[in-house]
Amino acid sequence: MTPTKSSSGSSDHLDPKPQEPIAPSSIRARVNKLRKLINDYRYHYHVLDESIMSEAAADSLKHELSLLEEQYPALITPDSPTQRVAGKALDKFQKVTHDERMVSLADVFSAQEISEWLERLARLGVVDPELFLDIKMDGLACSLVYENGLLLRAATRGDGVVGEDVTMNVRTIENVPLSIPETGSVEVRGEIVIFKDDFERLNQQQRQAGQPEFANPRNLAAGSIRQLDPKVAAARPLRFIAYELIRPMTETYVQAYETLQRFGFRISNQQKRCATLDEAIKYIETLNTLRPSLPFNTDGAVIKVNNRQSYQALGVVGKTPRGAVAFKYPAEEATTVIKDIVISIGRTGAATPVAVFDPVSLAGSTIRHASLHNADEIARLDVRIGDTVVIYKAGDIIPQVNRVLVELRPSGTRVFDYTEALRNQYPDLEFERPDGEVVYRVKGSTADQILKRSIEYYASKSALDIEGLGAKNVATLVDQHLVSSIADLYTLTTTQLQSLDRFAEISAAKLVDNIQANKSPSLARFITAIGIRHIGTQTATDLAAHFKSLDALRNAGEDELLSIPGIGKTVAESILAFFADEDNLKMLDEMQSHGLEPQYEDRSGGPLSGKSFVVTGTLDSMGREEAAEKIRTKGGEFHKSVVKNTTYLVAGRNTGAAKLKKAALYDTTVIDEAQFLRLLES
Repeated sequence: MTPTKSSSGSSDHLDPKPQEPIAPSSIRARVNKLRKLINDYRYHYHVLDESIMSEAAADSLKHELSLLEEQYPALITPDSPTQRVAGKALDKFQKVTHDERMVSLADVFSAQEISEWLERLARLGVVDPELFLDIKMDGLACSLVYENGLLLRAATRGDGVVGEDVTMNVRTIENVPLSIPETGSVEVRGEIVIFKDDFERLNQQQRQAGQPEFANPRNLAAGSIRQLDPKVAAARPLRFIAYELIRPMTETYVQAYETLQRFGFRISNQQKRCATLDEAIKYIETLNTLRPSLPFNTDGAVIKVNNRQSYQALGVVGKTPRGAVAFKYPAEEATTVIKDIVISIGRTGAATPVAVFDPVSLAGSTIRHASLHNADEIARLDVRIGDTVVIYKAGDIIPQVNRVLVELRPSGTRVFDYTEALRNQYPDLEFERPDGEVVYRVKGSTADQILKRSIEYYASKSALDIEGLGAKNVATLVDQHLVSSIADLYTLTTTQLQSLDRFAEISAAKLVDNIQANKSPSLARFITAIGIRHIGTQTATDLAAHFKSLDALRNAGEDELLSIPGIGKTVAESILAFFADEDNLKMLDEMQSHGLEPQYEDRSGGPLSGKSFVVTGTLDSMGREEAAEKIRTKGGEFHKSVVKNTTYLVAGRNTGAAKLKKAALYDTTVIDEAQFLRLLES
C-alpha cells in the first residue's frame, strides 16, 4: 500500500479504518431478547428434551440474530448462539494440563466386591458412608472450564494429567452452555456421547450413501471430537452429559448435581442417594433393568462416597480414587457361527488363536472376532470351524467364546490343528511351547527384539520415513525403557532424550520434531508401517483405496477383504489376526489418544492412474523405493514382478534377461530411465 499525505501536507499516514456502525438501543434490546429466547429454546430442547417452539421457528430467530450481528459486529459476544458455528480447521491440538487429575475408576463385578470396597474404606476411617450412584455412560470424557461465566476451554482426558484442547469442537455441541450463571472459576466434567437413535440414523444414511457403517457410538463420538476440522463435530449429533463438578466445591455429590442443573447442564437423571449398601445394590439392579431403555450406551454404574470432604480425604492410589468404584454389569451374550480360526503374533511373540465369525452386536459394539487364548482353551471348549458358539464380553471389553452349542453342530465341522495352522500362516517362523506354559511363542526372539524390529520398520523409508530412528537409537530407547510400544514414540520429550548418552539438545529436539511431524501420515504408509504380515506397500495402497480409513479396515470382515483384488486367504487371515490382537488394538488406541490420525489420499485421478510399473536394474536418479513412492503418488501401481497386466517395465542399468523375457511374453512396454522420468513429470 502507498501512504497518502494529509490535506495539510503533514507527514504521511495510512487511510483510517472505517468505524463500525453503532447499534441503536432498540437493536441492542432486540439482540438481547433474541439471544435469551434462542438460549431458552436450546436449554429446553437439548437439556430437558422439551420443545418451546418448532425447529424452523428457532432457525428463523437464529438467522435474524446472525444478520443483526453481521450488521453491528460490536454486538457479538463469545456466548452468543451464533458463535457455536464451526471455525476453520486447526493444524494440531494444543496440550492442556488439567488443574486436577482426571481419574479412572477401579472396577467391581459383584455385591461382594462392593462390600469389600466399603470394608477397606472403614479401615481408613470412613465407616458406613452415604453413597451416591449414577449410571456409567460409554462415551468420551471431557473437562469444561469456565471463567467469569464464559466457556474458556474444553479438554480431553488424555493420560489423566495432560489432555488436548478441543474447545472449538466442543463449542459446536448444542447442549454445552457457552455461558453459565457463575462469575468464579468453574470446572465441569462429563461424557460426550451419541444417543443410540441418532447413531442408527447416521448408519442408515451411511448405508444409503453406500458408505461403511460406523462401528459404535463411543468411537464415533471420540473420533468426531478429535477431528482437526470443527465442521466434522458440528455435523454429528453429539451431546455432553455432566457427571462431576470440580469447582466450586460442594458439600455432597447430590448438591453438585443440583448445581450442575442450575448452571444449565444436562445430567443422566439416573442418579440416586443411597443410605446403605443394600439400598445401593437394589438400585444397581434397577439400573440394569433400565439400561435397554436409556438413550445412551452404558456398561455399569458409578458408586461414590457422597460426602465430598470424605471422598477427597480418601485420596488416590495411582490413577484410581479410593472413594469411588465402577460396578460392571454381567456381559451381554450373542450367538454366531465360527467361520475360521487364525493365529495372531503379539508384540511379545506369543501366538494367540482368534475366532473369526459373521459380525454380531454385543454391548453396543459390532464384534467380528474373539480371543480363544491358547491351544488348551480350544481343546477345552472343543471349538471347531463351523460351530455355533456363544460370544460374550469379559468386563464388557474383550470379546470371548463362552461355550459351544454342540446341539447345533453340523456335519463336516473341522477340528483346528494348532501346529499345522502355525506352519501354514507363518512358514518362515519357528515356534516353541516352553515347559509349563500354555502359549506357543516365536523361537529365538525376545519381546524386546520384536519391539525393536517393529519400531525400525515403522520408521523406515518404505514406511513413515522418520529420520533419527535407526537401529542404534531404537535399541537405546527400548533398552532404557522409554519406549515399550510404537505408541510411546509420540510421548517422547526432549528432556527424556537428553538424559541418554546418544542425544544432545539439538539431536533430541530434532528427533521429537520428526516424530511429531508424522502425526498425519498417509493411510497407505501407515498401514505399511504397523507391520501387518504379508502387507507390502502396494497391498497397503490397495487397502487404503478400498477402505479410506483405518477404522473401516480395522472393522473389516473376511468376506470384504477377500473381495479386494489381490487379497487372498493368507493376506486376509493376517489382517484379521492383526486387528484381533489385544496388544495391537491397545497400541492403535494409544496412538489415536496421542493425536495420530492417518489421512486417506485419493490418487485415483493422478496422471499414472490405471497404469502399473515394475522397475528392474539400477536407476541413476533414485532408488527403487523412491521410484515406487513417486509412481504411487501419481496414482500408479508398483509391483515387483511382471505379470499379464503390467503396463511398463522400467529397465535401468544391468537389467536382467528374465524380466525382459516376461515383458515380451505379456506384451509389456519396456521403457528406459529417461522415458520413466518424463512419465513422472507428465
